Amino acid sequence: MKIQTVEYFFREVLLSMFRKRWMTFASIGTVAVSLFVLGVFLILVANMNKMIDSLESQVQISVYINDALNEAGRKDIEKMTRDMKNVSTIEYVPKETALKIFRERLGENQKILDALGEANPLPNSFLVTVKNPADVKKTAALIADLYGVDEVKFGQDVAENLFELTHLIRLFGLILMGVLLLATIFIISNTIRLTVFARRKEIAIMKYVGATDWFIRWPFVLEGVVLGLIGGGLSALALRSFYSATVTKIYESQAFFPLVEQYPFMHYVTIALIVAGILIGTLGSTVSLKRFLEV
Repeated sequence: MKIQTVEYFFREVLLSMFRKRWMTFASIGTVAVSLFVLGVFLILVANMNKMIDSLESQVQISVYINDALNEAGRKDIEKMTRDMKNVSTIEYVPKETALKIFRERLGENQKILDALGEANPLPNSFLVTVKNPADVKKTAALIADLYGVDEVKFGQDVAENLFELTHLIRLFGLILMGVLLLATIFIISNTIRLTVFARRKEIAIMKYVGATDWFIRWPFVLEGVVLGLIGGGLSALALRSFYSATVTKIYESQAFFPLVEQYPFMHYVTIALIVAGILIGTLGSTVSLKRFLEV
């Protein structure tokens, strides 16, 4: 492609955007807002995934062992449990420690335990953390079959509800992101359509004098790319400021809240929005040309 031809294409793009500058501003603004909303939801999904992963990592199995089991038997259970593929950590909790923790949790209601005197009704136990929370039920069943294990608990209802919630959030996120992308493509497509309609006579003349289809199409495609690029860039700048302010505000009151760190995460989001803007602009203009440009 000749340099003169490239210059002509970009000149046509700039002239077209200037001629309908209010429409151009509206299109860029709409694309920027759409991509900003998309970016906000992307950040929301990423942080929800981090929080869900944090909650899932806290899914633990409580293994209660028989009081009559000797030290050797306890160590056998610990070794066999530790050797299981899905087990991350295992911690022994003697019955004395369990009673102390229980007293602390009761707080002002500790007097309830005074009736027990020196007796300790709580069993010795292990606290097991798993690598893959989705397989916690299977792992708990394997531990329950070990000799000397009286009971295994892992909050099955809570764990299963948590996994269902995780799936629904991620599915909903994908659907909403798809809807926002389609809406943005529709906006750019209509903007290019109006440009094509306004220049229909000029296009017809160019066709009559021998201009190729792609020679006529290129300025419109480039215009869609420029609209998407500017909109994506503006949305990325706004989103970086928004996330920075949000993180600062949350950490002022919740210092250990599990949020995705700003960097390099926001660099990736910025690149994603700019690339998305370019791709959406290209796709929107291409769709519009196929439907409304008869050359």
